[in-house]
Amino acid sequence: MATLILVRHGRSTANTEGVLAGRMPGVHLDARGAAQAAALPGRLAGVPLAAAVSSPLERCRETLGPLLDARPELVLETDERIGECDYGDWSGRKLAELSDEPLMEVVQHHPSAVAFPGGESMRAMQARAVEAVRDWNARVEAAHGEGAVYLMCSHGDIVKSLVADALGMHLDLFQRLHVEPCSVTAVRYTRTRPFLLRLGDTGDLSSFVPGDDRAETRSEERGQAVVGGGAGAP
Repeated sequence: MATLILVRHGRSTANTEGVLAGRMPGVHLDARGAAQAAALPGRLAGVPLAAAVSSPLERCRETLGPLLDARPELVLETDERIGECDYGDWSGRKLAELSDEPLMEVVQHHPSAVAFPGGESMRAMQARAVEAVRDWNARVEAAHGEGAVYLMCSHGDIVKSLVADALGMHLDLFQRLHVEPCSVTAVRYTRTRPFLLRLGDTGDLSSFVPGDDRAETRSEERGQAVVGGGAGAP
C-alpha cells in the first residue's frame, strides 16, 4: 500500500503566543513558520508525490504553498477529517491558563477519556483521522500503485494520534510522542502492518527518493519487519 508523509504545519502565530488555536480562523504562519515552509520543497526534492492533502485551516495550506508553487502539477485536496481537534470552549485560550484546568491532567494522562467542553472527544479526533488515512491509502494505491507516496499536512495532535494508531499504541500513550512544527513523520502502510519510518523529522528526506533497493526496503514492502533493525539510510 501507500507511504504517507505527514507534515505538521509550520510554526504559527498561535504557537509563539502560547494560544490553543484549535479551529479558530485567521491563524497564520509566523516568520519562522514561513521559512520552514519555504524549505519544504528542497527537503522533498526528488520524492514523487502522488497527492497532497491538507487540513482546511490556513496554517496548513500556507505550509504547503511553496511546495505547490514548486510542483504546479500537484493539485491540493482538502479533507476536514484531518483538521485540528475541536477544542471547543478551550479554543483561543492561553495554554498557561489552561494548565490550571482540572481537565488538563486528564488530557495529559488519560486522553481517551477526554471530551473538550463544547468540542469533540480525543477518541473521535483519532477515529476521523484514521478513517481519512485509510480512505486516502486506498485512493492513492488504486490510482498510482502500491509504491506511491502521498503527503498530508495536518496538526500536532492529529499526527500523534495517527502515529499511535500505526504503532498499535493506546491513545492514552500518545502524549509520549512529540512532533516539531514543519516536521515530517512517515508511515509506510502494507497489507499486514504499518511501518513508522520517520517521526518528527526536521532534516534530510532523501531516503524517500526512488531507487533504494536495500534489503530492508524490499522486506518492508512485503510487510515484513527487518530482523536486527536494518542498515538505515545510505
